[in-house]
Amino acid sequence: MPQEDAPLRRFNFEAEVYETLSCVPMAVRRKLDRAGVKVGLKQWQALGRGERLAICHLPAASDEEVEALHLFIREALARGGTEPTPLSAADRAGAEPPTDPPGALVEQAGILGFALDGSTWRQLDGDERYALMKLGTGPKLSHNLKAALGELIGAHAS
Repeated sequence: MPQEDAPLRRFNFEAEVYETLSCVPMAVRRKLDRAGVKVGLKQWQALGRGERLAICHLPAASDEEVEALHLFIREALARGGTEPTPLSAADRAGAEPPTDPPGALVEQAGILGFALDGSTWRQLDGDERYALMKLGTGPKLSHNLKAALGELIGAHAS
């Protein structure tokens, strides 16, 4: 597993999230994917602020750290009477973005006025690639995609 878990990665496009932790920050979503669990919004909001902060700051780089995080999440949610939803192997693998940008993301970036090619993609770190994939691929695009593209690859705008 990559060793990218320094302090919690904060993106400007989701700055409001860090104030209240009312939503799951992108870097935490990546940790949850690594741990193989999905925590729903209601489950996240039912956790105490201390539990949310702990999840934000617990490392998830090694297999042992991922297992400890998974256990912490399971136990914290169990106190509220719920369990995290297990992720498929494919969803779990999504925590480690591919070396080339997905075609759908390249297309969406172009529609929004950003040039995203392999060279630009490789300049991004794993957290940045993960964020763009989560925001710009899948059945529903995020309202934060344009802001994220501007923040992460803005210098490459077309």
